[in-house]
Amino acid sequence: MKNLINTLRNIWKIDDLRVRILNTLGFVLVYRLGSYVVLPGVNSEILSAANKSANEGIVGLINIFAGGAFSRASIFGLGIMPYISASIVVQLLGMALPYFRKLQMSGESGRKKINQITRFLTVAITMLQAPGYIASQITNKVGVVTDPSTFWYIQSVLILITGTMFVMWLGEKITDKGIGNGISIIIMIGIIARLPFAFVSEFGSRLGGDGGGLIMLLIELVLLLLVIMGTILLVQGTRKIPVQFAKKIVGNKQTGGVRQYIPLKVNAAGVMPIIFAQAIMFIPLTIAGFSESEALSGFVRTFSNHYGFWYNLVFALLIIVFTYFYTAITVNPNQMAEDMKRNGGFVPGIIPGKKTAEFIDTIMSRITLPGSVFLAFIAILPAFAVKINISPEFAQFYGGTSLLILVGVVLDTLQQIESHLLMRHYDGLMQSGRIKGRSSMSMTNA
Repeated sequence: MKNLINTLRNIWKIDDLRVRILNTLGFVLVYRLGSYVVLPGVNSEILSAANKSANEGIVGLINIFAGGAFSRASIFGLGIMPYISASIVVQLLGMALPYFRKLQMSGESGRKKINQITRFLTVAITMLQAPGYIASQITNKVGVVTDPSTFWYIQSVLILITGTMFVMWLGEKITDKGIGNGISIIIMIGIIARLPFAFVSEFGSRLGGDGGGLIMLLIELVLLLLVIMGTILLVQGTRKIPVQFAKKIVGNKQTGGVRQYIPLKVNAAGVMPIIFAQAIMFIPLTIAGFSESEALSGFVRTFSNHYGFWYNLVFALLIIVFTYFYTAITVNPNQMAEDMKRNGGFVPGIIPGKKTAEFIDTIMSRITLPGSVFLAFIAILPAFAVKINISPEFAQFYGGTSLLILVGVVLDTLQQIESHLLMRHYDGLMQSGRIKGRSSMSMTNA
């Protein structure tokens, strides 16, 4: 406890770090206040009553990322999701098109150009999503809109586009003038904003009636702590490949000759396989929902139960498949081997070039299997939590996208704070060892 107090004092002593933390809190406050500002002409009370059971599937996932703004028809209703979609598209284009690949390798100028393309693509995606959002979440509910005129419709679309761009701007400002990755922090805040309400609900259900009492609540919290520890192991897990650099002697100085390591992540794909799998699971349900066939109706009933056996089995298998797929397109062994060879590095016992690429590819294949299985297990843990009578709201934090994002973002932010402390010759946050966030490894975009 004393070390924690001393660390907090050290953080406050560093002017730059103190200003960055206060800036981050200020930007986050603006975002949270904006998420409660409802679109003009929308009756929030009727909408809230209509959306009580509308937090399932991909809609529920988007609502979690938006911190509830999606179901409230807020001016930030679409949140940061269009920007994330645009970033994923640009990243995939970098794998497929030489122009984008060249931009990714052009340093700072290429990064600025990619950011500009991503912003324009975000506007285009938001223009497509806003009308669909209004039609599916607002105007299809009786009495929600007081005057659903054409002017109101156009006005709402423009407000949603502006809101998304403003949220994107807040994320960039947090990255520049705050602490941590701004986009990731905005997503994390949206997720964690639901935690106090879920905990209060679970607390009340356990202490009332036959809920099991305080003992059962403590058991749940211990289980949650164990799941968080396992998630940290998954996020931080790496397989280090030793790399030796050739010695160079210039005059009386020797350069190179040192051994370094390439850290290959056990979960190089991050949360993307879960997001892809959830989207794929949602598509057939949507198509089957339009059919009146009894067989398809049974299919819909079976796979609409997110805590059922068949849904979670298919969901887990899709996550394993997408983990291999996303790892294959984001980790390029040939490029890594070429860069290593160009810089005079080699893996001891392995011939530089093609053999090194094959060696790295073999290692990635071996560590991706346990990583994908563990990722799938964490993704379906909320279903197990519900089976032991944990409320669905609180069970969301026992695994899935929410927990992975929370753990990853917290580790990244703590690592940045620790870097500021160590630069000023203070002890880090953990005196027993350095904190490793995703940015300290070869990370993919979240």
